[in-house]
Amino acid sequence: MACAAPPTSLAGAATVDGELDRLSRLLGIIYDAAIDSDRWEPCLEALRVAFDANFSSLIVRPGGNNDLGLIVSASGAGPLSTGNPLIATSPFVDLPPDRLVTLGDVLSESDWRDSAYYRDWCAPLDVFHVMACDISTKDSNIYGLRLTRPKAKPPFSPSDRRLAERLIPHLRRTLDLHEAIHRDRKLSSLYSQAMTQMMVGVILLDENGRIQEVNAMGSGILEMNDGLRMVGDQLEASYPTDNRKLHRLVRSVLAQQGSSKVSLIEAISVSRPSGKINFGVLVKAIAPDQWNEGKHRPSVAVFVRDGEAKADPTARLAQQMFQLTPTETSLVIQLANGLSLDEASEALNIRRNTARAHLRSIYSKTGVRRQPELVRIFLNSVVMLGSNDLVGS
Repeated sequence: MACAAPPTSLAGAATVDGELDRLSRLLGIIYDAAIDSDRWEPCLEALRVAFDANFSSLIVRPGGNNDLGLIVSASGAGPLSTGNPLIATSPFVDLPPDRLVTLGDVLSESDWRDSAYYRDWCAPLDVFHVMACDISTKDSNIYGLRLTRPKAKPPFSPSDRRLAERLIPHLRRTLDLHEAIHRDRKLSSLYSQAMTQMMVGVILLDENGRIQEVNAMGSGILEMNDGLRMVGDQLEASYPTDNRKLHRLVRSVLAQQGSSKVSLIEAISVSRPSGKINFGVLVKAIAPDQWNEGKHRPSVAVFVRDGEAKADPTARLAQQMFQLTPTETSLVIQLANGLSLDEASEALNIRRNTARAHLRSIYSKTGVRRQPELVRIFLNSVVMLGSNDLVGS
C-alpha cells in the first residue's frame, strides 16, 4: 500500500507566504524610487525597518572640501544631516563595488572604537554596527548604501546579510532606472526649452485630441486667447472657420495613425481677433512604437509660430558670437524684432547717422551686405538658444 504524503505544515506555509508578501512589498517600494527622487526616503525607511536599523542612508554624492555632498537618509531617531563633513575619514570609503561588508570585514571592533570617525561622527548619533555596500550603476556612478544599528542592538546577522545581498541587485536596477528616467527628463526639458527659445510653441495631443502637454511658449500663446485657446482639455481656434480646419487636420493626422504611409504633416494659418499677424500652425503625427501603439499616449504634435513674438537673446552671447559692441548688439536685436533702422535708432535714443555707422560696422563684422540677410543670420544663429524669456508682442 502506497505511503501517504506527509501533511503540509500550515504554519510553515503561512510563514513562507508572509515572508514573500513582506519581500514583495519591499521590492515594490524599492522600484517606486526609480520614478521620483522624493520616493527614496520612503524606500530607505522601508529598508531601515526591514533590518531593524536606526539609520538607513544612500550616499548620492560624498562631497569633499567645502562640499558636504548629498546623503538621503531615513532615521528612527530624528532627521540626519544631508551631508557628512567627516565622510572622507570613514573606513567605509572606497569599498570594492557591489560587495557587501559589515564592520568586522573592514576593521576590528577595538580599532573601530578608537577611530576618529567613530568618536566624532558615529558615537554622537549612536551608530555602532554597520552594514555597507557601494553600488555601481551602468553609467559608472557609485552610490553608498549604509545600514546602521546602535551599540545596544545585536550586530547584523548572517540572515540580515543574505537578505541585503538579495536586495542589492534590485537596488542597482532601481538606480539604473532612476538615472535613465531622469536623463530622459533632462533631455526632454532641454529640447522643450530650445523650442521655446526658438519661439515655437509645442502642444501635444493624445489619441482623442485632448491636450496632454504644452511647452512654455505654447502656454503663453494659449493664455493670450488671441486666435488659439484651451477650452477644457481641447485646443480650439477663435474663429469657427479656423476651428473647423484645425480639428479636421487633427482628425486627419489621427486617422493616419498605424498606417504604413509617411508620417502626415499638415499646416494652416490661424487668424487672430487682435488683428496681429496670423499664427502659423503645423500639425504632425507622432508615430507609436510597438509597445505603445493603441495605448494612451501623445499622438499629435501641434507646432505654433507667433510671427509677432519678440526675440530677447542674451546680449553677451550676441557680442561673443559676432564680435559686436554693446550698442551694435542692441541695434541688431531691434532690427531682428522687426524695427526699421529709423525706429531702432529712436528706440535706442541715438542719431540716425550714428545708427547707420553702427550698421556698416555690423555688416563688416558679420560679412553680410543687406539688412534682411543680417536679420536672417541673427535669428538662425545659436545665439537664440541663449534667449531670456520670450514675450509675445
